[in-house]
Amino acid sequence: MRSLTEHDIRNSFVNCSKGEAKRLALPRDLRACPWTDLDFLGWRDPGAPDRSYLVIEREDGLVGVALRSSASPRGFLHRSMCSVCLTTHPGGGVSLMTARKAGAAGREGNSIGVYMCTDLACSLYLRGKKVPESGTRFEESLTLEEQLARATGNLSVFIDKLYV
Repeated sequence: MRSLTEHDIRNSFVNCSKGEAKRLALPRDLRACPWTDLDFLGWRDPGAPDRSYLVIEREDGLVGVALRSSASPRGFLHRSMCSVCLTTHPGGGVSLMTARKAGAAGREGNSIGVYMCTDLACSLYLRGKKVPESGTRFEESLTLEEQLARATGNLSVFIDKLYV
């Protein structure tokens, strides 16, 4: 992913108002982000633990999405799988992230959801730059490039549903 500026990020959001996008908490140091290892930028709002954000670069430009996550803690023995990168996590390592739809549907209260890594670090898990709390990822026969393409494809399907 290319390096993004605050202006790029704030102007990319499709499911919140310009005022909401202007007020949302950005990652503290954008220059320190591992851009070459990211397929999308994802972060949690430190002041509001149920709020997360992601920005992905697509053919039609940047798309930013404001997300809400469920706060239901799960037991450590419970394991869940991220539907984007297919990494499994114990406990609360995967959360249901919901996003208001874009446009009139979102203003009417319609939303969609996806189960994602709670820390939104899918790109880093796939590349082995971050290890899941359980300490392992399942071995796959796909190459890293194929896994990355699958993850961005899964995320794109979610993004596409924002407009339907």
